[in-house]
Parts: sequence; structure tokens; C-alpha cells
Amino acid sequence: MNLTGKLVLSNLRHLLTDVEKSRRYPADCQKNTLRQLLDRGKESAFGYEHELSSVVKNRYSYEEFCKKVPVRSYDDFLPYINRLRNGENYVLWDQKVKWFARSSGTSSGKSKYIPITDDSLYNCHYRGFKTLLASYLDLNPRSRLFSGKSMTLGGSISLDIVAEKGIKGYQSYSGDLSAILLKNSPWIAELKRVPKRETALLPLFEEKLDRICKECSKQNVTNFSGVPSWNLLMLNKLLEYNQVPDITKIWPDIELFMHGGINFGPYRTQYQTLIPKNDMYYLENYNASEGYFAFQDVLNDNGMLLTLTNGIFYEFIPMDELEKPPQEGEQKSEIRYNAIPIEEVKRGVTYAMVITTNSGLWRYLIGDCVRFTSTSPYKIEIAGRTQMYINTFGEELMIGNAEKALSAACRQCGLTAAEYTVAPVFMEKGRRGAHQWAIEFEEEITREKGENFAEVLDEELCKCNSDYEAKRTESRTMDRLKLTIVPKGTFYKWMDARGKIGGQNKVPRLSQDRKHIDELLTFIIE
Repeated sequence: MNLTGKLVLSNLRHLLTDVEKSRRYPADCQKNTLRQLLDRGKESAFGYEHELSSVVKNRYSYEEFCKKVPVRSYDDFLPYINRLRNGENYVLWDQKVKWFARSSGTSSGKSKYIPITDDSLYNCHYRGFKTLLASYLDLNPRSRLFSGKSMTLGGSISLDIVAEKGIKGYQSYSGDLSAILLKNSPWIAELKRVPKRETALLPLFEEKLDRICKECSKQNVTNFSGVPSWNLLMLNKLLEYNQVPDITKIWPDIELFMHGGINFGPYRTQYQTLIPKNDMYYLENYNASEGYFAFQDVLNDNGMLLTLTNGIFYEFIPMDELEKPPQEGEQKSEIRYNAIPIEEVKRGVTYAMVITTNSGLWRYLIGDCVRFTSTSPYKIEIAGRTQMYINTFGEELMIGNAEKALSAACRQCGLTAAEYTVAPVFMEKGRRGAHQWAIEFEEEITREKGENFAEVLDEELCKCNSDYEAKRTESRTMDRLKLTIVPKGTFYKWMDARGKIGGQNKVPRLSQDRKHIDELLTFIIE
């Protein structure tokens, strides 16, 4: 390790001390985090409304906290977030909010807007990344990470439209979390990062890639980070621009890719082909808009270490508990879920994750499902979403988005979709990713009518989901969806062969892999 690396590790050593505390005393760390959150949140409008001061007076009782604050989804939080976006201060936390991380939408809108406070920015997101960095340097004393530069693909930021209509003089900004992190990164970090900040924040991905090729081809890049699908496009563009067979001919000292956002499995072989080095490491981290949750703390190991000292208090709901139907006369939003603290979780069980954070999200049902691969220390793997979804390219297409877009497309085109299933078409060299929709229509459809339906459906998906739209229009990560029209009876024959005929069996609508759709297509009735 060079001198710079040693100095960085020495400066970040205290974070490793906190990691060790969380390994040895996880319940105590989480209780301390809850105390800190309650102390800060009790003076907010949310704190007054939910009597958080009484929880503090009751010795920070977890049971009292659960009674005062119900588990909420984004839609339930939306009235509070709209108040923030309109310029009202101290709604959810004791700090003003000027940044909102924008991610895929829900039934209430095209996008979600997650508040980013100074505490969440610096004491959660940046702290989590620095902890990952310190852990890697500690595990790999021969690292030469700081002999070169770090490559980061950013998103884009825009003025928040709601803010213009709110309190006079108030302005807020929304955008991808990656863009917010870049926009606020300290000047010293920019000395070791490429491309230029203005290049990384360009909204048009094709233009961004062209500029990266010009700015970074002669740089000594040792590490890069981000979503695997976007970075794969970037690497292939660099190979094409430099006319070389692999990335080591451009960046010979490359040693680390810090990835997250989507499953790395489908991309691993392609990365290993593009970067043929035995000492190239791939570390997963779980950094969502809502917080930095976990990171891979062992080289070439499955499972990510949950961060317990990052300003996040975790609770978990077993999936069978989350999926219970409302009682008679009870609305879905009124269900009181039996969430459990970290010390009560078990290995191998799938849980919906509930978080309370230093951005002012109180018992927030994030929508992700996790499984614990270890409880000593607490390590997780992402098991999926609480709803069906596809997130192969960072598009986060939820079942609600798919159903809404399909219904709209059918209305416009005068068609009826009897059955459908959707799967990713994975990227290959020279080819972008896409979604393949296999649909069985009630009507007979010509090729021309099918092509028109595919165009309309793709447009409707962009209207329903901002992340899908970004991958289709800004980043160009994805091509237009591919429509496969299957004859009547195909889905029935497939489900029958699987032993899945009957009222309790449902056609899998959205899949993260191609297993279902490839099986279905073998049953096409000529």
C-alpha cells in the first residue's frame, strides 16, 4: 500500500472500530441509534404529532415507540414529504431539507422523493462508503487504490418543480442519489476522481460516455463504482473508443469495482471477460436513496454486513406477516404489523425491511426484502421486493407500474391482454438490455398492430416509472421492449405442465431471470 493509502486508512480507522462494536454488541448499537433518532426527531412536526417526547421520557421504550408510530409506506408518508417540498421546515427532522433523492414511483405518482438531510448525507451515505473503503484497505494491504483515480458515473439533478410553487424564496433540488452525492462531495475528493464533475452530471448518457472516453482513457483509474448495467456500457464504449481487447490495456492498475443497485450475477462473467485480472475485486454495497444499509466486508464472500451505527434503526417483518389480509372493516393502510428488532431475526427467513433514519423516515417500509445469511455478525442478502418487480438495469419496474401501463396500452389500442409475463433481455457486447413481454391477447393481431402496441406500451411504462424512462431516454441503457405475441392457450398449456392449474395458482408476471419466459415459449401452440 502506498503512503496515501496508509494515511487514508489511518484517518478512517475509527470507522472500523465502530464496525467491530456493531459485530460484538449489535443490540446495544441499535438501541443507542434509536435513542439518538428520538432525541433529534422529537422537536419536528412529526415528533409532536406522534408524541415522541413521551417515548423519550419513558426511557426510549421500543414498545412505546411502536405504539406511537405505525409502520408506513411511501404513500402514507407523501403528505409529509409534500410539505417539505413546498418549503416547510422541520417536518420530519430537526434540519432543513433542500435535496430529494428521486427514485421509481408508486401508485401515487411517477417518482418517489426521499428527503436527504445533512445528517443522512454525511453521517449515513458518505460514512457508509468510507466504511466500505476502510474495510477494503484493511483487508487488502497490498492495494494500490490511491496510486490512481476513482471513476464515478453520476446521474442528473434538476430544480424541484413543487418548490417553485411553494414558500417564496425556497428552492430545493431532486435527482438521482448518485448525482446528489457527487454534487456535495468535498473538493479534496474531486482531486482523486474522474471524470470532471460537470461531465458526470450530464443528463444525456450518450454524451456522458463520449466525454468520459476523451477524459478518462489516459487516466490511471484504479477503481470504479455504480450500477453494473450502466458501467458495462461505459466499459464497452471505452474498448471501442481505444480499439483494445480489454480494460487492462487502458487502466492496467484497475483493482476494484464497488457495485450495487441491481443483481451482479448476470453481469459477472462479462466483467471478468472485460477485466481479465486475478487480483480484480468486486464488492457489493447496499446504498439506496433512503440510506446506506450494508456492504461486503470480506473479499469474495456472499452476504453484506449490516451497518448498525449509520443513523438507521432497523426492524423486520416476516413476509408471511406482511402479506396477511386486512381484518373485516380494516383498510390495508390501517394494519398494525408485528415488526421485530434485529436481535429477534433468524437466518434464512425472508423479511421486509423497516427503517427509521436520520433523514426523518419513521418506521418506513422501504419495499425491499432481505434474508440474513448470518446473525453473528448480522449479514444480509437482498431477496427482492415486497412486490413483484424487475430491476436488471436499475429500472425498478414494479408490478403496479406494469399493470397500469398495460391497461392504458390496451385501452388505446382496443385490445385485451388475457395473460402476460415479462423478463429481462440481458446485455451482451454491442447490445443494450431490454424487457421481453410475452402476451396472449383475446384478439387476432397483425404484425403491424403488434408493433404499434409495443410502442404504446413502452411509452406508457415511461409515464408510470421515472427510472424506466431514464434508462430508455437519458442513459440509453435499455432498448424498447420486445413484444412476443403467443397464441391462445399457450399460458394454459404451460401452467398445466407445471402443475399450476387452479384458482390459487397465478402466472408469474415479472421475473428477474428468463426461466419462466423461456419455458413458456417452448409451449407455443402452432
